[in-house]
Amino acid sequence: MKTEISKRNMDISGKVAIVTGGSRGIGEAIAKALAEHGAKVVVAARKIEALDSVADEIRKAGGDAMAMACHAGREDELDKLVAETVSRYGKVDILVNNAATNPYFGPLMNVEMPAWDKTFELNTKGYFLAARAVVRHLQERGAPGSIVNVASIAGLGAAVFQGVYGMSKAAVISMTQTLASELGGTGIRINAIAPGLVETKFAGALLQNPEMVKRMETASPVRRIGQPDDIAGLALFLASDASNFITGQTIVADGGSRTRAI
Repeated sequence: MKTEISKRNMDISGKVAIVTGGSRGIGEAIAKALAEHGAKVVVAARKIEALDSVADEIRKAGGDAMAMACHAGREDELDKLVAETVSRYGKVDILVNNAATNPYFGPLMNVEMPAWDKTFELNTKGYFLAARAVVRHLQERGAPGSIVNVASIAGLGAAVFQGVYGMSKAAVISMTQTLASELGGTGIRINAIAPGLVETKFAGALLQNPEMVKRMETASPVRRIGQPDDIAGLALFLASDASNFITGQTIVADGGSRTRAI
């Protein structure tokens, strides 16, 4: 006899998911994990060529995926992304906000405003606009849903030499909490993931510094830096009914680094 708990697994068959920043790294890993567990997945990013490759790999593995070029900081393109997903698959159930940028690395006092604006446009405004478009769709359907915002441990404290990026991610964490509080009664859940250092092209500036990598590995109880699949598993959990009593939370995935002094 199955218990109520056993029914709340991570099988998301029949669900439709949008993953922004899905062409590589964490976004690619999340898209593949969602597809592997039954979701139809729309991967979005600015360059269609890389997206086509991800979608092709998902289909070759037996999944269902569509690639769509989209600037994740522009409202009209995000609205079109949601509309095209609904047109293709009939609905949206899951949104993973993962597209991000970090154009400036250096002392916060020296940042140029174009870099500031670009960071907040994509990392914060884009997350909100995508969430709002999906929430409106879910409310029109009267359906529950799950939104997963990929934030960062840089948003949980001082982000030395990544100050603007850290502030944009802190805003995402605050937005996650507010939307979860405002929408909880509708069955729409919003959570965030705060990864530590993960081995991706996005983190290239840090990974090219062997001393920094060694420092991070030493500071981590698991003695390694993260891999995209480490984040994908958590995103799958938050997207699924296995986490249906969790909302408004920011879950740190950093190998325990924040539990130790660096």
